[in-house]
Amino acid sequence: MKVYYLILALITVSISSSSCGDKSTVTAETPTPISDEELLTKAQRDAFKYFWDLAEVNSKLARERFHTDEPFVDANLVTTGGSGFGLMNIIVGIERQFITREQAIERLETALSFLENADRYYGAWPHWMNGTNGNTIPFGANDDGGDLVETAFLCQSLICLREYFKTGNEREQALAAKADALWKGVDWTWYTKGEQALYWHWSPNNGWIMNFKLEGYNECLITYILAASSPTHPVAPEAYHQGWARSGGIVSAQSAYELPIVLKHNGAQTVGPMFWAHYSFLALDPRGLNDQYANYWTLTKNHTQIMYNYCVANQIGWIGYGENCWGLTASYTRNPNGTVGYTDHKPGNDRGVITPTAALSSFPYTPQESMKALRFFYEDPSWGPRLIGAAGPYDAFSPHHNWVTPRYLAIDQGTIAPMIENYRTGLLWSLFMQAPEIRQGLQKLGFSSTQHAI
Repeated sequence: MKVYYLILALITVSISSSSCGDKSTVTAETPTPISDEELLTKAQRDAFKYFWDLAEVNSKLARERFHTDEPFVDANLVTTGGSGFGLMNIIVGIERQFITREQAIERLETALSFLENADRYYGAWPHWMNGTNGNTIPFGANDDGGDLVETAFLCQSLICLREYFKTGNEREQALAAKADALWKGVDWTWYTKGEQALYWHWSPNNGWIMNFKLEGYNECLITYILAASSPTHPVAPEAYHQGWARSGGIVSAQSAYELPIVLKHNGAQTVGPMFWAHYSFLALDPRGLNDQYANYWTLTKNHTQIMYNYCVANQIGWIGYGENCWGLTASYTRNPNGTVGYTDHKPGNDRGVITPTAALSSFPYTPQESMKALRFFYEDPSWGPRLIGAAGPYDAFSPHHNWVTPRYLAIDQGTIAPMIENYRTGLLWSLFMQAPEIRQGLQKLGFSSTQHAI
């Protein structure tokens, strides 16, 4: 069934005048039909533009942020994790014919050469880099070294890139080999500190001062999957079970809206921000995925449905929340004084701010609910013209406060096209789950996948 996306269509009607023979022109606005599939492609193309049209000019990797009202802000600030998401967007761009393979290869050769020469700390990249020279830009006072989680978000994308190009022509195979060498260069064992756990940060100036142990559940699952799968610097299964899974303490018996939460969401009243169901699962396919702690399809699907139900119930009474306008995650936010800030929106930290990526990157889990949101973001006569910019929906808005920030963040825009593609074709999931070392790593940790015969 065709549904309608409002765009201007000019209808010209010529009317002859009996008295003078001149002609008048009458114009009218009429809706032109666009299907769900066409709108999905438009949403993917728009989000892709952030990583193609708005990429950092030297490295061709992702800028941390882009302010349409202040495009000069942080023009050379490159983000590691967001750049990983950007590599996945380029794969989607090839498949959806937004760009040619030749265009992609040229861009990717530049990007991977930059990563090859950028600062690394026992193989891990920093959170932020200077796009002009690859030098570390500190993320915080003590965070001026390796960032293992951001590195994991990049490495899952490098594996997808390798799998995508490994049987191509000579140039493509060389690119695949470079992606392979980059991911295999990460020393995951260093980031255990000799313990049965992984740690997020290490700095040559400050050592382990951050002392942030990766314990579940949050967005960091992929870090343990990659660390266990590494053919060069693997960690033992005990790091996953004792560190991430807290020796079984990760399991939750709690429910919300009559839906099991499955795993304890760190620091959350019920569930965490929606990016927890996106970042690790851009590549790791949760369909039919199980270990001794969770069914990961139930985990991610219920997380999304609980967030949707929370927004529809709208017990706080925010204007605008509902079946077609929902989704809380980490993003720009409206501070109480009206200025722009940043926070991890979730139940218990709800400021009346909707972040479009929360719903759009959840298409695999809630396709009908996400489609309603997609149509609202693009078609609502009050919000569509204000919300859609050069790279799709802006990062955050609030109907309650009649507020929108004309800004983008790489890590938010970056999950939209890959997750929509996973919903449509399973492309990124298939690439990652076919990688031999990933299959072995998952088995090593006690995972099974009915979807991928693991």
